[in-house]
Amino acid sequence: MTPDLLFSLANLLALLGWALLVLAPRWRGTQALVLNGAWPLGLAAFYAVFIASHYLGAHGGEGGFGSLAQVAALFRDPWALLAGWVHYLCFDLFVGAWEVRDAQQRGVPHWAVVPALALTFMLGPVGLLVYTGVRAALGQETSTSLT
Repeated sequence: MTPDLLFSLANLLALLGWALLVLAPRWRGTQALVLNGAWPLGLAAFYAVFIASHYLGAHGGEGGFGSLAQVAALFRDPWALLAGWVHYLCFDLFVGAWEVRDAQQRGVPHWAVVPALALTFMLGPVGLLVYTGVRAALGQETSTSLT
């Protein structure tokens, strides 16, 4: 399989998870597949395979994590770029699932969470920031903070 094909597959899997979070957050399938972490963990496994087989193995290319120039060089390799992209997809979906679970526990209306989910999907930390504001404004207090 090529990095381009795997990129398309990873995007499709992530989009399906996001669609479930936005359109059917209380559906049993969403609860079982996304909100319990299974879907993001599947993406994490996808990521681990890329790292193990293409980056940690016989990767002889340049790059690393010691400087911005090294990171840029690392991501010239399409396999490393694919792994980096799946890393984003996995973590953003995990955060989106947490936002939905947390909102359900705190009584935040789903309509108020959807804009934060869209921002988490597109801009990661900005969506998390917006969700915490929505939660502070509309949520009921519980005994935990960001857990």
